[in-house]
Amino acid sequence: GEEMATDGTMAMAVAMEQASQVRVPNAQSRVHRDECAYSFDSPLCAAGMYVNLHTWIAVGSDYVQLDHRKTGCRIYLWIKHTRKPKQSDPESNPDATKDAENEPTRLALGGPGGFATKDDKWDVEKEHEIVILPERWRIPYPCPELPDQVVNAVEAILAHDEALDEKEATTWQEEILPSKYAKDLVQLDNGKKISPDPSTWACEESGSKENLWLNLSTGFIGSGRRNWDGSGGNGAAIRHYEQTGKKYPLAVKLGTITPRGADVFSYAEDENDMVIDPYLAEHLAHWGIDVMQMEKTEKTMTELQIELNKGFEFDRITEAGEDLQPVTGAGYMGLRNLGNTCYMNSLLQVLFALPEVATRYLDMSDQIFATAPEDPTSDFATQMAKLGVALCSERYANVNPEQVFKNGALEPRMFKHLIGRNHAEFSSNRQQDVVEFYQYMLEVAELAESSGPSEQILDAGVPKLQHLFTFSLEDRLEDRQSKKVNYTVRTDNVLSLCIPMKRATNLEDVERFQERENKRQRLKSENAEAYIGNEESTLKDSEEEAVVPNVPFAACIEQFSDTENIEGFVSPITRERGIAEKSVRFKSFPPYLVVQMRRYYIDQNWTPKKLDVVVEAPQELDLEHLRSIGLQPGEDLLPEEDAATSASGAAPQPDETIVAQLVSMGFSENGSKRAVLATGNSSVEASMEWVLAHMGDADFNDPISSTAGSRKPEADPESVGMLTSMGFTAEQASAALQASNQSLERAADWLFSHADDLASAVQAVQSKASEGSRPVGAVDPSLSDGVGRYQLIGLISHVGKDTGCGHYVCHIRKDDRWVIYNDEKVALSAHPPFGLGYAYVYRRVDFAPCG
Repeated sequence: GEEMATDGTMAMAVAMEQASQVRVPNAQSRVHRDECAYSFDSPLCAAGMYVNLHTWIAVGSDYVQLDHRKTGCRIYLWIKHTRKPKQSDPESNPDATKDAENEPTRLALGGPGGFATKDDKWDVEKEHEIVILPERWRIPYPCPELPDQVVNAVEAILAHDEALDEKEATTWQEEILPSKYAKDLVQLDNGKKISPDPSTWACEESGSKENLWLNLSTGFIGSGRRNWDGSGGNGAAIRHYEQTGKKYPLAVKLGTITPRGADVFSYAEDENDMVIDPYLAEHLAHWGIDVMQMEKTEKTMTELQIELNKGFEFDRITEAGEDLQPVTGAGYMGLRNLGNTCYMNSLLQVLFALPEVATRYLDMSDQIFATAPEDPTSDFATQMAKLGVALCSERYANVNPEQVFKNGALEPRMFKHLIGRNHAEFSSNRQQDVVEFYQYMLEVAELAESSGPSEQILDAGVPKLQHLFTFSLEDRLEDRQSKKVNYTVRTDNVLSLCIPMKRATNLEDVERFQERENKRQRLKSENAEAYIGNEESTLKDSEEEAVVPNVPFAACIEQFSDTENIEGFVSPITRERGIAEKSVRFKSFPPYLVVQMRRYYIDQNWTPKKLDVVVEAPQELDLEHLRSIGLQPGEDLLPEEDAATSASGAAPQPDETIVAQLVSMGFSENGSKRAVLATGNSSVEASMEWVLAHMGDADFNDPISSTAGSRKPEADPESVGMLTSMGFTAEQASAALQASNQSLERAADWLFSHADDLASAVQAVQSKASEGSRPVGAVDPSLSDGVGRYQLIGLISHVGKDTGCGHYVCHIRKDDRWVIYNDEKVALSAHPPFGLGYAYVYRRVDFAPCG
């Protein structure tokens, strides 16, 4: 007792001494209280959580001494939570009505009517103490003897919203915005009135009685579009919009109209989504519909989506209906969906299944943590190491997740905040394209680990993350008029394959199915009866599995490697327009090849769509026959100054024809040029896909440097001025812009993230820039190469009408068995969807995995 009293006295003395170093957060401060910066420990862990009262960063018991040594802080707030199941009150919540009361009514997480969160299941006992490091002397809290500065800081931390914004997961909901066309909506005075009796409603084109939409401008009733799962209508409503010159964009779903509102969709190209019509009652009154008298007879779009989310019955991709065997342990840890983060979860699971990634971040985790900056939450290598330890080691393999993690599973919230902080889309709660996220993540990794302490640690015989996937392609261009050729080498990290639908092996079966389906829908609307052969059931009531096109994977490879004719090519020799032939071959084969099946496309109305098609990916893939053989005897090169990319490093120029088409659609010239360059002048369709994915980027409309693509682009003086105004030198600002591909926002982040060793970081960038360009056609010597034969080790699949919605899961081959990772659910796979993948990961057979 005397020793404890002595420790308490000494602890109080240190608290008094350290009070001047304690900082009190305000409402705008970033406070990390519920998750360790180095692990996924939380206040629920047996040892509790320690919050640094100077940095407001929380660390677990295993890392508090490390944090103390890094920051010099001696005074911490200790937080310990203990969960106990809530005692349900049968009188206020009888079993007979409990499920109904908890049914979701909004497409939301948490809050009234949203999907329930785990917080509703527990009562939580909370303990707090002040702890003095390194001795770990403890002072009970509250304690009236503590200095006011310490008390004020503790109270502010306990009352503060978590820095990673817990609301993004617990109160997220689908965002529906008012339509800009509602206020001045044109409504034709054609004498038409709509009966309030639902039995009289029918599609004016097909007679269908289901999924009916009323055009608020013309009074036309048409069937809605066919959904991705085969349900829905025949698209009469949108065809009417197109046939009337695209002048009348707003339509309301009949059957969803109530005094509280209804489902309204805007077909306008700049909205093309569910919207709010603030003047809906007035607009419906024009057609004789009194909203106060209407009752709901159809499921709303939200309710239809909720049904999908409740069961995740997403066809074969999620293996719904299969009795799957759960698996646990190191390498089989799930990740919780934070609200449309399944794309990130799937990619992280695939990456950390690679031995090289585990070696890079798990095996080196102690060194990474030891050299991390004072704020480890902002360090890419630290957060990757944190994920590596959690996913690949036994640290959490045998714990009860309900008693360790706040929401019952590993939540990569800190990583999401870090990776998305300078990206308009990846920082949002919207669904994303996993391939775009993969490429962005490799870019962030290269930028973050190119200098500083982590560079020396991670480059100790361990391949860089981007080098595992990067390969060289050689483009061959032959001018048909002069017979001269040009070879250019470029790097990529995705083999993106178009799907030639005309090469489907079952086109006749698909056409016959479509005929039966169209007839079935027509008979349903007419309430008629028909029979198929000798079947006793009527066609209109029969059901059959959808028949979708089956395109051979080899056909996709052939289309990639086929020679393409370029019409209107101006010969640099004759200066006349003619034809050029373009083909592409591999200059090097990476250790891991990511293959993207381009299932998503833009239709003639510039609406994102998905190809309903099966492309069975092979387990073994041989691409060696596509290796480049370079300049051949008898071939003459085009003059270097006229080549598509000259040896002097001239910047590639965007195809002005494609740019003009994008500008005519209403996009800015700068944004259109960025899209065309980003897609390699390939096509309008590819550029449009890029525009739709990147039009929210901060630099989308920024001018493109005239030296873009050259080895040493000049830094924009205005950007340099902005950075120097923050206290950096012109030399530091120029290096940051060069390391960040001239992006001002990312350059600022680069400067602050390298603040601990800025001089060496700037020197590293300058040294890389002074290396000089390699000879034309030469391959980057840092890239791995080997025989182009591969084995499939993973695939990421997506369900949904486009990459902006739906759900991602991944399947990974481990120990000669396939495992499905569906967010936090991990199980042995019964039937991996090899024919439905969006991104496939192959390992080169002669590449020896490390680790």
